[in-house]
Amino acid sequence: MRSESFSHKLVRLVLPISLQYFMYSLVPVSDAVMLVALDKDAMSAVSLAGQVFFVFNLFNYALMAGLSMFAAQYWGKGDVKSIEKLLGYVTRLAIPVAIMFFCLATFMPDSVMRIYTHEEVIIARGINYLRIVSFAYIFEGVAQLYSAVLKNTDHVKICTGISISMVIMNIVLNAVFIYGLFGAPAMGESGAALATSISSLYGVAGVIIAMVRKCPARIRLSTVIKADISMRKDFSKYSSALLINQMFWGIGFTLVTVIIGHLNADVIAANAIAAVVKDLASCFCWSLADGGAIMVGNELGAGNLERGKKYGQKIVNLAIITGIIFGAVTASLAYPIVKLTNLNPESSHYLFYMLLMCVYYILGRSINAVIIGGIFASGGDTKFGMICDLVTMWVFIIPAGALAAFVFHAPPLVVYFILNLDEMIKIPVVFHHFKQYKWVKNLVGREN
Repeated sequence: MRSESFSHKLVRLVLPISLQYFMYSLVPVSDAVMLVALDKDAMSAVSLAGQVFFVFNLFNYALMAGLSMFAAQYWGKGDVKSIEKLLGYVTRLAIPVAIMFFCLATFMPDSVMRIYTHEEVIIARGINYLRIVSFAYIFEGVAQLYSAVLKNTDHVKICTGISISMVIMNIVLNAVFIYGLFGAPAMGESGAALATSISSLYGVAGVIIAMVRKCPARIRLSTVIKADISMRKDFSKYSSALLINQMFWGIGFTLVTVIIGHLNADVIAANAIAAVVKDLASCFCWSLADGGAIMVGNELGAGNLERGKKYGQKIVNLAIITGIIFGAVTASLAYPIVKLTNLNPESSHYLFYMLLMCVYYILGRSINAVIIGGIFASGGDTKFGMICDLVTMWVFIIPAGALAAFVFHAPPLVVYFILNLDEMIKIPVVFHHFKQYKWVKNLVGREN
């Protein structure tokens, strides 16, 4: 592992990862822009059907975060063999999950769509999308894990290059298959699904080639077939909380989408655009969380606990500053964004105020993503994040949102405001826990 200053390493990690997240976020933007030109039902259907991919990514993220947690520390320690064993074990966990979601989307798309909405036109469009996009689940399930290993072994630029070319391919294929360019059939929402599946196949091929050619940690079939017992115990000890957190938080976030999906078609359309904008504005905070986790994890694994603590504090300060900036910028662009969309007046009204609420939402997301998802996870402090997220989501957000929507029949924007408070209400307890420094821990031996 190379020796370099905090600023240099932060820039080297965070900027490429930011670009990678930004490029990934352009895919739903491309879907939304191209499909809304057809009609808002096609866009809404893809937005809701995309929640299946969101839930799948929650499972995959738990595995990927656990892998990154240990890989960063093993890399800081210089233990490549353990990274190989870890990758084999996590791959064996990820493949069944990908197959399960593939089967749900392929064989039960109608049942899945009815979870999110009762609008029959949107359900029918969503079924078309799910059956084709289901192949992407298998490709992404493998690609994300291998990308995590590449990032944690100083090959983040390679991941970014693959992501850029993959997203460009997706956007081009979107146009070809949605509108029927160059002799291809005009497939609408099914074309968006086909473009995603093809580009995902390209993406997994790219990361496998990169792993074989560039990464010091090799893909070994033996480590997939036969898991290392000690590796299993260590991974389960710290990653089980991540998995539980992602499962129940993900189910809760899906229920938030369900609540919005049962308001009316105009709210669904506005939320589809607002969700994409929030994701674009959050690219930097996610990359800061990933880069911060790698930096802090490297130092903790190398036994430099005090330096890891200092790095953590600097990264949190950056999260606060960037959260304020990106939240304010997003809200200031609310009017131009609304004007650029092809929504009816009612949907445009909802969208404008949804974007104004990004001021507080993106600030909270930036802080919590960096601290809980990045810094705490880098030292194996995963149980706190699990408890914090689950209490916030299940004790406050879902009950309050459901009561507002279905019992008190509050206006849609009031319901939306409540459903977006989850990131802000947990900030005080998150900061308190951060200052206790329970996350400053070497997980791979070699203490100070």
